[in-house]
Amino acid sequence: MTAAVLAGAAPPVFASETSNVVRPDDRRLAYEGHWGRTSEVATTVNSGSRLAFRVTGGTVRLLFDVSTVAVPAQLYVSVDGGEERLYAVDRDEVTVIAAGPGPHTVRLSVKDVNSRAERWTPPLRTGVALTGLRLADGARLLPQPPRKRMELAFYGDSITQGVMALCDVNTSDCADGTAAYPTLVADALHARLTQVGFGRQGVLQTGNGGVPAAPDAYGSNYAGSPAAPDRTADAVVVNQGTNDAAFPAATFRAAYLTYLQQIRAAAPHARILALRPLNGEHATDIEAVVAQLADSRTEFVDTSGWTSLADGDFNGTVHPNTQGHRKVADHLVPLLQDPRHPRDRNRIGSS
Repeated sequence: MTAAVLAGAAPPVFASETSNVVRPDDRRLAYEGHWGRTSEVATTVNSGSRLAFRVTGGTVRLLFDVSTVAVPAQLYVSVDGGEERLYAVDRDEVTVIAAGPGPHTVRLSVKDVNSRAERWTPPLRTGVALTGLRLADGARLLPQPPRKRMELAFYGDSITQGVMALCDVNTSDCADGTAAYPTLVADALHARLTQVGFGRQGVLQTGNGGVPAAPDAYGSNYAGSPAAPDRTADAVVVNQGTNDAAFPAATFRAAYLTYLQQIRAAAPHARILALRPLNGEHATDIEAVVAQLADSRTEFVDTSGWTSLADGDFNGTVHPNTQGHRKVADHLVPLLQDPRHPRDRNRIGSS
């Protein structure tokens, strides 16, 4: 099965001699996050996923397959770090102007992939499916400069996705993965980012949009599309448990243990930060599982006091707003900057 298709129909095929068309698997395209990629299409179903490329200048047309889209994803596009323009991915082309002397850097950041529309089993009803770029005549795509960066991966639920970050309605307009704590942390540390959040998901609870529970979703972009492994990640941050309130402690502990072991097997050298959910759900269970693992590089992070309903850190009672996400990020950044990894303890205090 090929990776991607928002559509059941085949995406556009471009003649190989058409020099101004760039296929989505071109090595000069720098993807971050979970993207299923082939020569025909690159698909992500995750808010916070990113793509950057360098071009000599002129008009760039971003080409998409939207043939089965029911709820369009939203993305920001910026040129040379300038103002981000918001687009709904509800059309085959989005035109970007990179004017003036180059080279220019164009960056796409996925603001939101709707948490309730089908986004796991193709044909996908939401998501971003990039089928290529069309450059202006005479323009060229340039190689990415070599750069060693920290690599961070974040796995969680609607909070990690950025649902209701902007306002208190569960819609794409109110959601913003780029305003959520994973993006804020990665940008503060100039790190490469994998941000995977699925609404309603837990380690036992299945997610919205046909998404399975976290252990069953881990390692996939979506059904039938293996994700790039986390083996080079410097740190993996896990924020699960909020949606598992209905499950008893013993059942949750067994599932959470399996999940952390799964991540450790895929990321043998990474620090794993197991966050206490912001609402405290299963906090003692998560701490106990981390202690049971006795892995010096797997750490329980006590988030008590990081955010507060009384201080206006939430839209509703569960989802942080931009202020709340900023507070979470401000606590995580120094923890991830600290090169020391606990050897005799597996618990990081709330400070």
